[in-house]
Amino acid sequence: MNSEIEKVTLKDINMKNINWKTIKGLYLNYKEIVNYLFFGVLATIVNFVSYFIFARVLKIDEVIGSGLSWFVSVLFAYATNKIFVFDSKTETKKELLKECTSFFLARIVSGITCDVGTFALMVKVFHINDIVSKIVTQVMVVIVNYVFSKFVVFRKTSVGK
Repeated sequence: MNSEIEKVTLKDINMKNINWKTIKGLYLNYKEIVNYLFFGVLATIVNFVSYFIFARVLKIDEVIGSGLSWFVSVLFAYATNKIFVFDSKTETKKELLKECTSFFLARIVSGITCDVGTFALMVKVFHINDIVSKIVTQVMVVIVNYVFSKFVVFRKTSVGK
């Protein structure tokens, strides 16, 4: 009997026979996306908790506290994405600084275009409910951030290039 867990795709699942081996196989096949979503949720929690600490405990202005909590959560997201999601290896401080800077710039771009710009367009121009707009833009932010992270910030380069 083979005790190794093999990757499983969604189309391979028989809902009547789901077991721990199937779940682990699914995780192995979709590990990057699952880890990205898991650590994204944790980054959101870090954002809220740090905001509470800055604004309520330390009595820092709400806007400044929000900015600081954004910075802390993006720093957390960078570290967890680097280590647990994309398994990125940097050999020099210069590579690390370049990678971290591009991560923050990508988050700024997605924040301005999706979180603020698209939200404003949906609410102010198209008069879509703000909660619906917020949900839509947050889904967009998650997708855009994943694409930036995978194909720009943490892209795997071939040896010899």
